Amino acid sequence: MTTHFISAEIDLQENPLQLQQEIEAELEKHGKPLRWAITKVDQEKETVQVEAIVTKP
Repeated sequence: MTTHFISAEIDLQENPLQLQQEIEAELEKHGKPLRWAITKVDQEKETVQVEAIVTKP
């Protein structure tokens, strides 16, 4: 099993629960998320920058 650093840009959602689900779905495309954090919010582009650590078999 290896760990990887992932950085992703996700569209900002009005509902925080939807945003969390969108982030987790995007990260699962790259592996199993161990932890993640929103590191930047761009209100003009309506996106959030997410950085995460994921594991791959």
